[in-house]
Amino acid sequence: MIYNKLLLGIRKDLDENEKKRLSPWACLSCQAVRRERDDDIERGHRQSFSVDSDRILHSLAYSRYIDKTQVFYLIKNDHITHRVLHVQLVSKIARTIGRLLRLNEDLIEAIALGHDIGHTPFGHDGEGFLSAICESLQIGRFLHNIQGVRFLQEIERKGKGWNLTLQVLDGIFCHDGEIHSQSLAPKREKTFETLIVEIGKKEEDPSIDIWPMTLEGCVVRMADTISYIGRDIEDAIRLGLIARQDIPGDCRRVLGDTNGTIVYTLVEDLAANSLNREDLNFSSDVGFALKKLKEFNGKYIYQDSRVKGQTTKIKLMFELLFKKYLEDLETGNENSAIYKGFLEGMSPKYVEQTPAAAIVRDFVAGMTDEYFLGQCRKNFIPEMNPDFFK
Repeated sequence: MIYNKLLLGIRKDLDENEKKRLSPWACLSCQAVRRERDDDIERGHRQSFSVDSDRILHSLAYSRYIDKTQVFYLIKNDHITHRVLHVQLVSKIARTIGRLLRLNEDLIEAIALGHDIGHTPFGHDGEGFLSAICESLQIGRFLHNIQGVRFLQEIERKGKGWNLTLQVLDGIFCHDGEIHSQSLAPKREKTFETLIVEIGKKEEDPSIDIWPMTLEGCVVRMADTISYIGRDIEDAIRLGLIARQDIPGDCRRVLGDTNGTIVYTLVEDLAANSLNREDLNFSSDVGFALKKLKEFNGKYIYQDSRVKGQTTKIKLMFELLFKKYLEDLETGNENSAIYKGFLEGMSPKYVEQTPAAAIVRDFVAGMTDEYFLGQCRKNFIPEMNPDFFK
């Protein structure tokens, strides 16, 4: 108890010091908002957003990052970026920017670690396949940023959720690194009710651009783009999809032609043009070059026929596996992996309030690439029976 009081006093000092040390546009730890009061946090030594980082880091969904691919799947190459590395890069880049702008690094880290929690196996292709199935069954579109909020608040800990702060959940929901942004400004006046409304709008129209409520959330969104744009080019060069000289000349002139120089240039430009401001900004030249580079990646990397060569098979596997689990739920097949690997021990509230198709969606979305393939092999590929003739 003596130690608890001592450390609690230090935490309160840290909270107070943030008011002096951080930018006037930073989100302070004392401003954290949770849906439910958490007495353990109130009495503990950790600052609020630091708690969220720990909870995300120790979530089961975070552990599955290790075997979720980023862009290139079904490729045996240990140096190709996986989801877990991408998330670490986003965290590092975002915290670097946050330090330069005197923002709350604990909040940045929590958003960065959790921003891709909702991703399906096989990246954005898998997301598209799962979304089409969900729409056909009238349970709405599937979007990984919305699923990330759902995982952390409603599914983790067997349906109890982690009771994360509004600021972290909002940052995860609004992280859209695929949407190009020359500048971003926080939309500060949000509540949990606002988050629900915005999620509904995003489900109806995925193209709608919803900005984070904190400058820290804006930083993570920019860092998401910074982390993947050059890294995907390096992976594509390593796989022989493009050559370095294929990068548009004006992009090379402004940003550089290696991942290291691209990241350094983008971080430096963003920080320099956002100092002592309540918004984030790239300079016009750098912002234009980044937009053009994203278009180059889209055309010559993400849509390359060699990258998309397996998509028809993967799409069919998503459809077959989804149908199999839905039938297992409808027939009460408790030997199915969806019971043993997902629903066993799940809170009655989740089971009672979640339609069968949505349960299957949540189970499939959480799979790693390897587990997905293993389930397909187990359910759809016949095996030899060595004892048949004995």
